[in-house]
Amino acid sequence: MKELLLYMARNLVEHPDAVTVTEVSGDTTVLELRVAPEDMGKVIGRQGRIAKDIRTIIKSVAQRTGQKVSVEIVD
Repeated sequence: MKELLLYMARNLVEHPDAVTVTEVSGDTTVLELRVAPEDMGKVIGRQGRIAKDIRTIIKSVAQRTGQKVSVEIVD
Protein backbone atom coordinates (compact mmCIF):
# COMPACT_ATOMS: atom_id res chain seq x y z
CA MET A 1 0.00 0.00 0.00
CA LYS A 2 2.73 2.42 0.98
CA GLU A 3 4.53 2.03 -2.34
CA LEU A 4 1.30 2.52 -4.31
CA LEU A 5 0.51 5.73 -2.42
CA LEU A 6 4.06 7.01 -2.95
CA TYR A 7 3.83 6.26 -6.68
CA MET A 8 0.49 8.05 -7.09
CA ALA A 9 1.52 11.11 -5.06
CA ARG A 10 4.90 11.50 -6.74
CA ASN A 11 3.24 11.57 -10.15
CA LEU A 12 0.86 14.35 -9.08
CA VAL A 13 3.28 16.85 -7.55
CA GLU A 14 6.05 19.15 -8.79
CA HIS A 15 8.44 18.17 -5.98
CA PRO A 16 8.38 14.34 -5.89
CA ASP A 17 11.43 14.18 -3.60
CA ALA A 18 9.42 15.89 -0.84
CA VAL A 19 6.74 13.18 -0.80
CA THR A 20 6.84 10.90 2.25
CA VAL A 21 4.47 8.25 3.56
CA THR A 22 4.50 7.13 7.18
CA GLU A 23 2.74 3.92 8.14
CA VAL A 24 1.03 3.81 11.55
CA SER A 25 -0.12 0.32 12.49
CA GLY A 26 -3.16 -0.56 14.57
CA ASP A 27 -6.57 -2.15 13.93
CA THR A 28 -6.64 0.01 10.83
CA THR A 29 -3.33 0.90 9.21
CA VAL A 30 -3.06 4.65 8.69
CA LEU A 31 -0.90 5.95 5.86
CA GLU A 32 0.13 9.56 6.52
CA LEU A 33 0.98 11.38 3.29
CA ARG A 34 3.19 14.47 3.44
CA VAL A 35 4.04 16.66 0.45
CA ALA A 36 5.69 20.06 -0.05
CA PRO A 37 3.37 22.91 1.01
CA GLU A 38 3.07 24.23 -2.55
CA ASP A 39 1.97 20.77 -3.76
CA MET A 40 -0.81 20.33 -1.19
CA GLY A 41 -3.48 21.61 -3.61
CA LYS A 42 -2.42 19.15 -6.29
CA VAL A 43 -2.85 16.20 -3.94
CA ILE A 44 -6.18 17.38 -2.56
CA GLY A 45 -7.68 18.70 -5.80
CA ARG A 46 -10.79 20.79 -6.29
CA GLN A 47 -13.32 20.10 -3.57
CA GLY A 48 -11.14 17.19 -2.42
CA ARG A 49 -11.76 15.07 -5.51
CA ILE A 50 -8.19 13.84 -5.97
CA ALA A 51 -7.82 13.03 -2.27
CA LYS A 52 -11.10 11.11 -2.39
CA ASP A 53 -9.96 9.17 -5.46
CA ILE A 54 -6.62 8.32 -3.82
CA ARG A 55 -8.43 7.03 -0.73
CA THR A 56 -10.82 4.99 -2.88
CA ILE A 57 -7.97 3.30 -4.76
CA ILE A 58 -6.02 2.49 -1.58
CA LYS A 59 -9.13 1.11 0.18
CA SER A 60 -9.98 -0.99 -2.88
CA VAL A 61 -6.52 -2.58 -3.01
CA ALA A 62 -6.48 -3.06 0.77
CA GLN A 63 -9.86 -4.77 0.70
CA ARG A 64 -8.61 -7.28 -1.86
CA THR A 65 -5.74 -8.20 0.44
CA GLY A 66 -7.93 -8.32 3.55
CA GLN A 67 -6.45 -5.25 5.21
CA LYS A 68 -8.00 -2.10 6.67
CA VAL A 69 -6.15 0.99 5.50
CA SER A 70 -6.94 4.69 5.60
CA VAL A 71 -5.08 7.64 4.11
CA GLU A 72 -4.49 10.95 5.89
CA ILE A 73 -2.96 13.95 4.17
CA VAL A 74 -0.84 15.76 6.77
CA ASP A 75 0.41 19.37 6.64
